[in-house]
Amino acid sequence: MSAESNKYRILIVDDEESMRDFLSIMLHREGYQVDTSIDGLQAVTHLRDHSYDLVISDIKMPRMNGLALLAHIKERTPETVVLMVTAFSSTDEAVEAMKQGAYDYITKPFKNEEIRLIVKNALERRELRQENLALKEELGKRYTFDGLVGKSKAMHDVFTMVKKVASSPVKVLITGESGTGKELVARAIHYNSDRRDGPFVPINCGAIPENLLESELFGHEKGAFTGAIKQKPGLFETAANGTIFLDEIGELPAMMQVKLLRVLQENEFRRVGGTKDLQVDVRVLAATNRHLEEAVAEGSFREDLYYRFNVIRVDLPPLRQRREDIPVMIEYFWERFTGQQGVKVDEDAMRRLIDYHWPGNVRELENVIERATVLGHEGKVTLDCLPPNLVTGMSTSVTPLTDIPEAGMDLDAYLGEIEQEILLKALTRTGGVRKTAAGLLGITFRSIRYRLSKFGIDVEDDVDVK
Repeated sequence: MSAESNKYRILIVDDEESMRDFLSIMLHREGYQVDTSIDGLQAVTHLRDHSYDLVISDIKMPRMNGLALLAHIKERTPETVVLMVTAFSSTDEAVEAMKQGAYDYITKPFKNEEIRLIVKNALERRELRQENLALKEELGKRYTFDGLVGKSKAMHDVFTMVKKVASSPVKVLITGESGTGKELVARAIHYNSDRRDGPFVPINCGAIPENLLESELFGHEKGAFTGAIKQKPGLFETAANGTIFLDEIGELPAMMQVKLLRVLQENEFRRVGGTKDLQVDVRVLAATNRHLEEAVAEGSFREDLYYRFNVIRVDLPPLRQRREDIPVMIEYFWERFTGQQGVKVDEDAMRRLIDYHWPGNVRELENVIERATVLGHEGKVTLDCLPPNLVTGMSTSVTPLTDIPEAGMDLDAYLGEIEQEILLKALTRTGGVRKTAAGLLGITFRSIRYRLSKFGIDVEDDVDVK
């Protein structure tokens, strides 16, 4: 008897007592929990009182036959697997039962091993189906609008827009800085649309070399180029009946922009090296952290492609523009990483978390809280479990200045931020040893000590050099 099989409950429905007894004894020996019914009506009572993984039913029975019982089961408990038993002369009815949702049928007389194998396969299929449903449910929870966290008006506007566009086939352009959650919005749109049961296929257009991008998107035929040893479907084919998410759409090369425009207009494409156009049913979502209007004006992004995507636009605000969301997001990430609610953040740590300007946005905050769950003491977030750059109020990267803003700038503040970043990177590389960091930067120990104190960066004393 198998402990694994003992978790399954089977109902045998047959008006022949000998058949009920035979199947019941055999399946009991295999370790299954088994009940029996003399016909469909008695089976309905059993099904009302108990939950069954598998029903094995004869087709021809008085009062309520197998097909009527099958219809009842599919209406009330569609997750229950149904296996039909029939005489050789009734195979047409058995085939009809399969059309109506039966898993399979077996013809009398049958061998014991045949029954064992079919029952085992039927229950394994049910288990797989339940796992798939659970996975889809989990994905749905993870990427529903509840997964987009925030109480600010800016995020409320995002929630409202996403809810409106999810049920529509319209193309959506999602904009925002890196780390603001553009892919999360795309997944929320997909999993709340009528395509939720289809695939969601993301691709970062800026992460794939230009010479490989066409093959990745549209696939290739065998022999299309050196190394193409077999036909390969592209991501548009993989995303059929679902959603493809083109992240960093602004990085698409000019030739690929032309090919993508054709897909959007005609819903068809051609594999690399192919001669036949292939139709595709796929929803296209796109995202960018660039100002595409400027790219259009510069001529690096096609205007017609821009207007194809810019039908509905969802603008994600940076985290520094919705600081009131930070405590809510801290709680959300803490619970996600620890499974526990009610994170405690001391006053100094919360002040730093709210005042910090978050150049990495939500992604950076997520990483900070994950770190805090490891370094925090007794479930509490304190200053000493936050990254050094956050404690000092300095970003881990400075956005390069490509031009002087029209409104002007504070040069001293900008240069100061760059100086802080370089000092911290030097300290990180040298394990916090100021003498070694000074040598790395080509300055004296006294100079680095002065510069660190100027920015309020506190480092443990090392060997002082006068």
